[in-house]
Amino acid sequence: MATQTPYEVLGVKPDATADEIRKAYRKLAKHFHPDLNPGKPAAEARFKAVSAAHDILSDPEKRARYDRGEIDESGAERPRHSYRPHAEGAQGWKYRPEGEMDVGDLDDLFEMFGRGGPGGARRGTRGGRGGEGFSMPGPDRHYSLTIDFVEAATGGKQRLALSPDEWLDVTIPPGIEEGQILRLKGKGGPGFGGGPAGDALIEVHIAPHPFFRREGDDIHVELPVSLSEAVLGARVPVPTVSGPVTMTIPKGSDTGARLRLRGRGIHRKRQGKEVTGDQYVTLKVVIGASDDPELAKFLEDWAKQHPTNPRGEMGQATHGAAA
Repeated sequence: MATQTPYEVLGVKPDATADEIRKAYRKLAKHFHPDLNPGKPAAEARFKAVSAAHDILSDPEKRARYDRGEIDESGAERPRHSYRPHAEGAQGWKYRPEGEMDVGDLDDLFEMFGRGGPGGARRGTRGGRGGEGFSMPGPDRHYSLTIDFVEAATGGKQRLALSPDEWLDVTIPPGIEEGQILRLKGKGGPGFGGGPAGDALIEVHIAPHPFFRREGDDIHVELPVSLSEAVLGARVPVPTVSGPVTMTIPKGSDTGARLRLRGRGIHRKRQGKEVTGDQYVTLKVVIGASDDPELAKFLEDWAKQHPTNPRGEMGQATHGAAA
């Protein structure tokens, strides 16, 4: 079966915009996410393919290099193709039509480098003739990892599946941000000739939360409260990223009133210093049942005894024509 292009994996056209690519990725990543498909290796494999395709197409430089044929679907470098079948270079290098070098054996290659031949090989203290100790570092490997909002705020550990038998254990630092890249030293492709392994570069994406929202190191949440809690005041439980706390609702609170829970935001290191944000709670008064005759009668009598115009400060803006 032919390998799919990143465009085919995401189901977009080669001239797709960045927004179209992002929307296609989010839709497929959500559908095939391993957490939503436990015990389904096919879904896990599909999720990995979608993440790899997004890794290439979401990066303008990688996308351009892929379109030029410089890297393959996994992001690995492609060998340079020769212009003529079996063309022979000035130093005796021969190329096959597939773009691979035919140098007889590695000793000949090392000898060429040792004589000052083409390339940038490093010389070591051990090895074969001429080009002793020829080595190259391994390629970096790129991955994508989606985590939930609370874990991004508080930190944690994730295990990233590379194959059914290969995993990467990833430590999530508290306060990690959308699109941030984690580098795992030596977890990339193997080196050549004793060279060091490459690194694993993991781009982190954060799933949206049903009610938490982040701004910098602060957390924002809209909290529904009853009419009686808003009028009379109350102590109510409030969710935070580090667990529920109890907060006091002042008497006479209106919808839109904003309260602060100091130190209940993101706690992380930034530029070598410990920083902690706050959580801001915006109240939303919920009346509840609107067909309660007793409540309606009470409010009618109360309104007659306490006439007020909540829009008075808006002046003439409230006296326009009826809609």
